[in-house]
Formats: sequence, C-alpha cells, structure tokens
Amino acid sequence: MEEHLIYGYSLCAALSLMLFFGIYMILGKTPDKPIFETYIKSRRTIGMALLILSANYAVHLFLGIRFINHYSAILMNLSTYFICYWLFSSAMRSLLEKNYVTRKKNIKNILRWVVFTLISAGIMFLPERIAYKKILILLMGLWLFIYGVKLATSLILCYRRSVKQLENSHSDDIEAYIHWLSVTTYWALIFGVGCSLFTFLPDRLVVIWILSSIPFYVYLYYSYMNYLIFYEQVEQVLEMAAAEDVQETDELNRMTPSFHTRIEKDINKWVEADGYVKQGLTIEDMAESIGTNRTYLSEYINSTFNMTFREWITSLRLEYAKKMLVEHNELTIAGVAEKSGFLSLSYFTKIFTEKEKCSPAKWRKNINMQNNTQDQQ
Repeated sequence: MEEHLIYGYSLCAALSLMLFFGIYMILGKTPDKPIFETYIKSRRTIGMALLILSANYAVHLFLGIRFINHYSAILMNLSTYFICYWLFSSAMRSLLEKNYVTRKKNIKNILRWVVFTLISAGIMFLPERIAYKKILILLMGLWLFIYGVKLATSLILCYRRSVKQLENSHSDDIEAYIHWLSVTTYWALIFGVGCSLFTFLPDRLVVIWILSSIPFYVYLYYSYMNYLIFYEQVEQVLEMAAAEDVQETDELNRMTPSFHTRIEKDINKWVEADGYVKQGLTIEDMAESIGTNRTYLSEYINSTFNMTFREWITSLRLEYAKKMLVEHNELTIAGVAEKSGFLSLSYFTKIFTEKEKCSPAKWRKNINMQNNTQDQQ
C-alpha cells in the first residue's frame, strides 16, 4: 500500500509539471517576427510531446494500469515513447536545420509508430500463459531502443555540423548558445532511450523512472525559454552559412594556383592592422575588408592554419591581449578583454586560463615580476 502511495505521489508531481510545461510550450507568448517561425513550431512540437506523455502518466495515475496488467502498461509506455522520440528529435533538429521537418518525414514516422502500436496491441492480447509473450515484449523494447539511438545519433551529428558552421562564420563563441541542444540530446539518450529499459523495472522500483523525468523536463523547459534570447542571432548566422554553403563547392573548384599567394598578402596586412579586435567580427566582415569572399577565406584559414575561423581569431586576440597586459598596466583585465575584441570577460578569462594555465591577472603579475627581476640584474 505504501509503495502505491509513493508511486501515486510521484506520478502526480511529474504529471502536474508536464501539463504546465506542455500547455505553456504550445500557448505561451512568442515573438511575432517571421524569423521565429521555426522556433515556435519546434516549441509547440515539444509541447505536443509533453502532453502525449502527460496522457500516458494520467492513465497510470488514475487507472492504475500497471497494477492491473503489468504487460499492458509496459506496451503502452513503449508505444508512447516511440512517437515522442520522433517529436523530440524533429523539434530540436529543426532548430539547427530549418527545413528538416517535412510532410513526408512526418508521415513516414507516424506510419512507423502505427505499425509499432498495432504490433504492441497484438502482443498485449496474447494470453498471459504464452511463454514467449515476455520475449516479444523485450524485442519491442529493443526495437524502441534502436530507434531512439538512431534518432539521437543523427541529431548529434547535425549539432556538430552546425557548430562547425558557426565556428567558421563568427569570431565569438556562438556555439555556447546552442550547447544546451547537445546536453539535452545526450540526456535524452540516457534518460529518454533509457525509458525503454526503465519501464521493465519491478513495480516497487518504477518510481525511479517517474522521478528521473522531472529534472530532465525542467531543464528542457528552461533551455527552450532561455534560447528565445539567442535564437535570432544563431538563426541569422546559420542561415547565412547555409546560403554560402550552396555555392561553396563550385567556388572552391574554380580556385586558381595564385589564390593562396594573393590572399596570404591580404590577410597579413589585415592582421598587422589589428582587424581581428573588432567585436562581433564575422567571416563576412573580414572577407569584405580584404576583398574576397567567405568561401575562399574559410578554405584558406582551415587549410593553412588548421583551425576554424573562430579558433584562429581567438588565437590572434589572445596574443594581442598578452601584449596589452604587458604594455598597459593601467588597463584592467576587463579593459584588456574589451580592447582585444572579446565580448565577455568570463569567456576571455576562461580561454586565457585554458591556454596559459593561469588567469590573466596572475599571468600579468608573473610577467611583471620577471621583468622587475631582469631590471634589477
């Protein structure tokens, strides 16, 4: 009896949160700019998935199906997760690939879910005494697991491609704005795909499966709401990069042997003029400054320096910052970061520390001590 109460309270807590998140994701106020259209569709898709999961939780809570027919409860869970896997993955992937979700893909995956559900229903009505019924249910769980891993893997690869696009387009750490997608995907892979395993837990332990959903959905909700702040900036960069990629292959094929020699001179002049300290610098800005295009410039930087555009600009800014730290003691660390082109003091401190193994302030102090020692000698 006590186990049933804990189970019920856990379901009630999770259901309340999921209903709120789902309804708000669908009906909550959103910007009316056209650029937010994909974000809104993605958020509403997540909201739909949360409401479907809420319906599943409601059946468990009010009908106690798990204690009436254990196998039926498991099969119902597997069917619910199947359609939600597609909704979650398509919603998040559409934030990275604007045209990823199509009518054809939706129909294909809905048909897969219908087939999965019909097979589950067939297994559910098999007599309990049939020995291989449990084996068939385990196979359905394996099917769901493979499907979930496939979707998650595809999303992770898409995320990595998008990060590369951002790093080759913008000097600032725009990737930080979409990092939550990576965290959510891996978390979903562990938790969401793990649901196909959690649902097989004994009744006395199934509360673990319920409670584990709460932090995941809280993080998902918070991330979607927070992403609203950065979405427009990220989408503009991704759209620009995608448009350039359409012409990239043809342009690279038309490169002449003299290309590298010419662009090398232009880049050296630009670096000598400290063009990299401009805040919010994009590869389009630099290409325009030296009289070339994004594709040529990106190819040169990637092949010559073996770095992305952002990594190369960051390395130049760090060297400039070190020079400023030594030559301008009157400047604060924040002032050095700003003059070096960094938008964020925290980001400057982080990457400086990663490279030099100490903070900018400590590095400056050590250099000053070395210089004073040399002067005394």
